[in-house]
Amino acid sequence: MANQPPVRSFLQAAKSEETALPLRVVQMEGLVILKIIKHCKEFSPALVTGQLLGLDVGSVLEVTDCFPFPIREEDEELEAEGANYQLEMMRCLREVNVDNNTVGWYQSTLSGSYQTVELIETFMNYQENIRRCVCIIYDPSKSSQGVLALKALKLSDSFMELYRNNNFTGEKLREKNLTWVDIFEEIPIKVSNSPLISAFMTELEADTPVTQCDYDRLQLSTTPFMERNVEFLIECMDDLSMEQQKFQFYYRNLSRQQSQQQAFLQKRRQDNMARKAAGEDPLPEEDPLNPIFKPIPEPSRLDSFLVTNQIANYCNQINGVAGQSFNRLYLMKALHEN
Repeated sequence: MANQPPVRSFLQAAKSEETALPLRVVQMEGLVILKIIKHCKEFSPALVTGQLLGLDVGSVLEVTDCFPFPIREEDEELEAEGANYQLEMMRCLREVNVDNNTVGWYQSTLSGSYQTVELIETFMNYQENIRRCVCIIYDPSKSSQGVLALKALKLSDSFMELYRNNNFTGEKLREKNLTWVDIFEEIPIKVSNSPLISAFMTELEADTPVTQCDYDRLQLSTTPFMERNVEFLIECMDDLSMEQQKFQFYYRNLSRQQSQQQAFLQKRRQDNMARKAAGEDPLPEEDPLNPIFKPIPEPSRLDSFLVTNQIANYCNQINGVAGQSFNRLYLMKALHEN
């Protein structure tokens, strides 16, 4: 009789799959994307959030449904009501056989200004209960330019390890080879629809190949969007300058402390030589009670990393919009000449 392979339980298979398959793609249903766009546009320019529901299948995170959160308030009673609302919504969805497994959340943003400490803290809170989760970011202001500004983000594993240890010193970052680019990972989004919905959308398609989105791409005026991005970019440059001043102050104090330590050690060695000549016991070279031997805490580099990441995001947006504007201007020039 041939040797049969050992039968694995479902938990063993799930565990091996968990360690073997990283997250490769976020598969979202078209109805979920429409719900997110509708919710974010209705309350724009206010920032809103909502819950993502779905399934974690191998290397694919399927998002099959979502629901919005109430507007957050500072009052503790209102925050408790928001938590109860979330639990009640998930209970109702479970009763009607809708996927009620939390796979992350979505939130709106203004001109791409989403890379904050609050976003990282929310990720860490979700990671305590969910193995893999994503955040869907939607930017209504950028979508008005004729582009679907939708992206899925997750924190990198190396960054989460450092964040749990709360150690963002220069030595630790060099040891992990972590830079500001390695904080977030963008996961590709794949839109999925059922065959019935695809057939229905085909019937709804207009005879003309030109849509309203195509007309939005031909708007010549990009001044408001460019102005906001430049203003935010200037603010981020000021924040980065303040962070650099913190590090300059730290290294200045560190250099001053090292000079004081060298002077103290040199004087202590001279005193010990005199004590030895007099037949007395030498004193210890380092005095732990002396304030010059107290280590100076190094400031965290997390804020500077986030600001640098945000600056790169604004520069990419300005570069993209400026390039598209030049293309439209050259197109209109050619049309006028003809």
